[in-house]
Amino acid sequence: MNETIHDGKYVELTYKVTDKKSGNVLTMVEFPLGYVHGHNEILAPFVHMQLEGRSAGEIIEVPIDGNRIFGARDESLVFTDDIENVPEEYRKVGTSILMENDKGQTRSFLVTRADDKTLTVDGNNPLCGREVVFTLEIVTVREPTDEEARAGGAIGAQAAIDPSLMRPV
Repeated sequence: MNETIHDGKYVELTYKVTDKKSGNVLTMVEFPLGYVHGHNEILAPFVHMQLEGRSAGEIIEVPIDGNRIFGARDESLVFTDDIENVPEEYRKVGTSILMENDKGQTRSFLVTRADDKTLTVDGNNPLCGREVVFTLEIVTVREPTDEEARAGGAIGAQAAIDPSLMRPV
């Protein structure tokens, strides 16, 4: 009998996120991510709810409205500056930059455009304003080891990825 996903189960899965409109794959995880269900949400809560009761070997598709999860795009979070004002290590498209405001709050910005004169960063989640489909393949469902249970997921190289850091491919 296959074990099913519920709170406390160790789960490994792979996934890809496809833009519903264009069909382009925005991001994909080919090596299984491991987490303890109900204790370490590695994806949006709505996606985790869709995994409940599923078993290893299943492939599910979950449509997501990025505006529902991340809110509407906020154009005030898009900045363009002279490239000479930007340190060399941040001048590549796709680079993530953690910035802090005067209140000490941090936000991750993604370099979305760079040319010889300017650089543009965007503080919106890359899935804002998009309708996407998460295609998840459940690889493993089992009881966690004591170490996995304490950590809330995989140990070492298989550790969970923060979903807010997903980048367009």
